Amino acid sequence: MYEVIWHGRGGQGVVVAAQILAEAAYLEGYKGVTSAPTFGPERRGAPLTASTKISREPIRTFAQIETADTAVVLDASILKVVDVFSSLKSGGFIILNTPLSAEDLAVPGCFNIAVVNASAIALSRHLIKEDAPIVNTPLLGAFARATALVSLESIETIFKKKLPAGVVTGNILTLRDAFEKTSVKAAV
Repeated sequence: MYEVIWHGRGGQGVVVAAQILAEAAYLEGYKGVTSAPTFGPERRGAPLTASTKISREPIRTFAQIETADTAVVLDASILKVVDVFSSLKSGGFIILNTPLSAEDLAVPGCFNIAVVNASAIALSRHLIKEDAPIVNTPLLGAFARATALVSLESIETIFKKKLPAGVVTGNILTLRDAFEKTSVKAAV
């Protein structure tokens, strides 16, 4: 089973990204997919998480993820308030929205790193809600690039099913931009 923890802030689309990934994985032929938010006293802007589990076989356990294969971080400021690395397997992936390069990041431990400036890409494509860039779409592209577990085509198919027709094209272009601009650094 491949497990993903999504870290972000309320209103950034963490839960939606986890759901879209699960549905895209199902289209890829995975028989076991789940998506679950972690709710508490969250409010817009407060740190929150969601999870996605992907398996070739049906998933029979629905416990929370303790250590993930991948952590996707929608807002780098989360790293100052949440110990993202403690819930990530050694050798796993951290996928981070940042203008920094993977080489410029001080990441503790042995992790693969994928970085993309999701905020800038979303802004350049006018993917904005309430004056903030929508970063879950570009991070789905970064996930596809870094892990190769799901294709852009499967994510795009889910966009076409779930999103209003007027925003599909912008989301697809943003997804593709992020896929191309994601930089990956293997664990050392």
